[in-house]
Amino acid sequence: MSARSEARAFSPGSVGNVGVGFDILGHSIAGIGDVATVRRIDEPTVRIAAIRGTVTDLPLEAERNTAGGALISLRKALAMPFGFEIELDKGIPLGSGLGGSAASCVAALVAANALLDAPLDAHALYPHAMAGEAIASGGRHGDNVGPMLLGGLVLATADRLVKITVPAAWHAVVVHPHAVLETRHARAALAGSYALKEFVAQSAQLAQVLLGCERGDASLVRAGLDDVLVEPRRAPLIAGFAAVKRAALDAGAMGASISGAGPSVFAWCEDVATAQVAGDAMSAAFAAAGFDSDLHLTPIGGPAAEVLA
Repeated sequence: MSARSEARAFSPGSVGNVGVGFDILGHSIAGIGDVATVRRIDEPTVRIAAIRGTVTDLPLEAERNTAGGALISLRKALAMPFGFEIELDKGIPLGSGLGGSAASCVAALVAANALLDAPLDAHALYPHAMAGEAIASGGRHGDNVGPMLLGGLVLATADRLVKITVPAAWHAVVVHPHAVLETRHARAALAGSYALKEFVAQSAQLAQVLLGCERGDASLVRAGLDDVLVEPRRAPLIAGFAAVKRAALDAGAMGASISGAGPSVFAWCEDVATAQVAGDAMSAAFAAAGFDSDLHLTPIGGPAAEVLA
C-alpha cells in the first residue's frame, strides 16, 4: 500500500502551438495554473467531487472531464484495483488559449502518480495526459500537456516528448483579452485545403525556431517565428489581432502569434524588460479593440507540474 492516500499537485498553463508548431510545440507559463487534489479510494472507479475557481460549470462525470479521463486512462493501463477521487481548483479560464483543459488533467495525473506504489516518470504519464486532453479538444495532441509535464519548451510528437533548450534570459509575454474562443470553434476554422508550398514554408519556419532556440540565435527565431499556415485562418476570430501583433513586433519582440487556439496572444522577447514593454503595448492594442486583458510574463523555459507540500 502506498504511504500516501492524498496528494495535491499544480500544473502551469501553456502556450500551445507557439505559432509555427501546430499541435507539436508548446511552452509552459509561470504564475498561472490549476491545482488538483486526488485521493486514493477503495472503489475501482474515478469520480470528481468538486470543481472550484475560475471555472465551475465543467462536467462532474469523470469520462467527460479532462482530469477524470486522464485518470481513467491511467487506471486502465495499470489495471489498478483501486480508484481516485478528484477535486479541481481552476486557475485558468477556459476558452482562453492558455491550456486550461490540459492543466486540469496534468495536475490530476501528477497528484495521482504520487499515490502509486511505483510512480511513473513524466514521459510515461504523457499518453494518459493526451487521453484526457482529447476530451476537450477532440484530438490527441501534446503541445499543451507536454510542456506542463516537463517544463519549458517541448516538442511533443505522437509518442515522445523532447525538451528544447532555450536561453534563460528569453521571456514570453502572454496577453489574455477578456473574451472566450472555444477550442473546437477555433479548430473548425482550419477546415479546407492547403497548398504544398504552405507546408514547406511552415516547415522552414519551425526549423529556424528550433535551431535558434538550441543555438541561442535570436536572428533565427526572428526569421522563423511567423506562422504562415494556421494564424491567417484563425486571426479573423480574434478582434484586434493584427494591431496586437504589430504592437509586439514594434516593441522589439522576436515574434508574436496566437497562444493555443486563442484569443490570447503571445510574444517572444530576448529579455524580460522587452517582454514587459511588448506586453503593455499589446494590452493597449486590445484596449483599443474594446477588450480589457490580463498580462502574464514568463521565462520561455517555464516551470513543470509538481506535487505540492
